[in-house]
Amino acid sequence: MAKWEDYVITKLSFNEEGNSIDKVIVHDDFEEHIGDAMLKNRQWLVEQANKGKTFCCAEKKIGGWSRICPFIRKVDGGFNWSTTLPKEIVKRKTFISYYHYEDQDYKERFKNLFGDLVTHKSVEDGDINSDNSDGYIKQLIQKGYLADTTVLVVLIGLNTKHRKHIDWEISGALNYKVGDKYSGLLGLILPNHSDFGTSRANYDLMPTRLADNFRSEYAVIKDWTDDRIKMQEYIELAFAKRNTHSDNIDNTLKQMTKDTNE
Repeated sequence: MAKWEDYVITKLSFNEEGNSIDKVIVHDDFEEHIGDAMLKNRQWLVEQANKGKTFCCAEKKIGGWSRICPFIRKVDGGFNWSTTLPKEIVKRKTFISYYHYEDQDYKERFKNLFGDLVTHKSVEDGDINSDNSDGYIKQLIQKGYLADTTVLVVLIGLNTKHRKHIDWEISGALNYKVGDKYSGLLGLILPNHSDFGTSRANYDLMPTRLADNFRSEYAVIKDWTDDRIKMQEYIELAFAKRNTHSDNIDNTLKQMTKDTNE
């Protein structure tokens, strides 16, 4: 690809008053690719602009980064750009719970689109070998998958509700002994699910333990989106409920002992 500008901006945050840039994530533009993420403050932006360096905003898409708009120093000393970027905030430690056989593509899509917005944690095929719930959850904790997870993301596909390991992962995330708090719960209805795009989330068509916590208003359920701004908002909403709705957690359901779609 042709060189866009000297630097590419992919995330930013504002000061407490919300009227001035505080920090940005920037990358060197190496023409064929952009460099590693660098955290810089407003003063650095000003200094680089004074040196004649140029900037643009970019968003991540499947296949790589895409230029959105220029990021320009104004005469009054401020900056001007014409898009909304993800916030430069703490990256939540996010565990992806999903049916490996049917929904692996969406797990990979999540990693590709949102990998720089979260600290990714999930189990790959063969990582853990256990066929009972207590042993599986214990290994998740001991091997660090759930030990400090702050948001559990459940990819809700056609047969997600039938899978015992997904039930066990949700149960483990709602165990107070894992980390210093419970994990937030975010369910993402996939496009292959009958509820996608309907503004409905039927309890009977999602994992029962997730449905219990959606009913109690602890879990957040949203349609899948490729929109990085929305996905960051969804994750933050689930994260916040760890504090605001922890009394609503329902982990009383007996754990599944077998898959129910075989």
